[in-house]
Amino acid sequence: MRFRDAAHYVRDDPDRGVFRVHRDLFSDEALFELELQHIFEGGWVYVCAEFQVARPNDFYCTKVGRRSVIVSRDEGGKLHCFYNTCRHRGATICHVERGNKKYHVCDYHGWTYDSSGRNFDIKDRKEGAYPDSFDDCDHDLIPVAKFEGYAGLLFVSLKADVASLEDYLGDARTFIDLAMKQGPDGMEFVPGRTNYTFNGNWKLQIDNGMDAYHLTSTHRSFVNTINRREAGQSSNQQANSQNIPSRFALESGMFNFENGHAVIWSDQPDLEKLPLFGAIDEVRARVGKIRAKWMLRGCNLTIFPNLQIADSTSLILRTILPLAVDRTEMTMYSMAPVGEALELRTRRIRQHEDFFNITGMATPDDTVIYEDCQNGLSVGADDWLQCFERGMAALKPGADAHARELGLSPVASMSGRYAVQNEVCYHSAYREWVRRLSGIAA
Repeated sequence: MRFRDAAHYVRDDPDRGVFRVHRDLFSDEALFELELQHIFEGGWVYVCAEFQVARPNDFYCTKVGRRSVIVSRDEGGKLHCFYNTCRHRGATICHVERGNKKYHVCDYHGWTYDSSGRNFDIKDRKEGAYPDSFDDCDHDLIPVAKFEGYAGLLFVSLKADVASLEDYLGDARTFIDLAMKQGPDGMEFVPGRTNYTFNGNWKLQIDNGMDAYHLTSTHRSFVNTINRREAGQSSNQQANSQNIPSRFALESGMFNFENGHAVIWSDQPDLEKLPLFGAIDEVRARVGKIRAKWMLRGCNLTIFPNLQIADSTSLILRTILPLAVDRTEMTMYSMAPVGEALELRTRRIRQHEDFFNITGMATPDDTVIYEDCQNGLSVGADDWLQCFERGMAALKPGADAHARELGLSPVASMSGRYAVQNEVCYHSAYREWVRRLSGIAA
């Protein structure tokens, strides 16, 4: 279809209690191309963690929208990020996801680059009869426009005219800190990772990553399994995951931030089952009682547009890569404090396997639902989705008492019992979607 002004696709009228999103956002290919250009290739996106490129000459390859990039630590320890393309004929330089190389050699004509991206050698240059003007050219790998890090997480922008990373993250930095500062010696990914695709639009993951409303319906097999374990009807006690329905009477809430970021939070039952609880005395002494309390709360954070950090039964980091309007690639890591006690690490792994892992009882459910949604959203009905207004009657502009406790100034706050299972946490992402795509010529 022909692109109309971005505001046409989102009805945002908080004074009337209305927030609706048109189905086309999930199925229109023209909109998807604009998203790639103006969202994923037009602002800050997460690429990797510093500890994934910890040693000199370590590198990590990933995609930013449609563009392949290399994150590399040079011989002196400085981090760089450049496009994964040779300056000679444009061939891809690096064909593996990660490794350690002092030099990267193009397979086509042998041009060689060091780990800082500097052109180290042009094969047979002396015999090449190059004109003098050739020496005036920059032969190094092309750096991305912006490359910055926060709390051990690395971000790039392919567009130079953007705010600083810290300004872009804003108050969402607090929740990055709550995840990345759980260990006294830093954090690491538990060895191994999950990589999978689903036949659905990337925004289905953006929403579902903060969706509490689906837990007892989509994940009812998990809920039933936990109930059987607690009733002594199952011999599997290794995972010992929390009972989701027991959360419903507990305190919960959400914060919407600037630039599309948001977080949902909740008190957690059975704190003693959490891996972090086993080290809570050290955590309290290091970060203080308030931060330690929030580290024990369940927090699902979205950093728009491609990073989600979820901390509930275990701590995970997810990245989102749109492949097509109806196809998305996910990468998921289990994250843990460096040097974590073996007993706590074992508990963390078992609980990750139980719920989050692709072979667990949550992620397969979610991917099936995404594909069900995509099929339904693609039938061509000119209609508005009604999944953004649950919790609006409890929504407050600015900071509530919970936000003030952390020194936050969110755009909006909401708190109440977990049973509210709010859907107003999605508003930030769609407002940012409108902002990024506004003013684009049809």
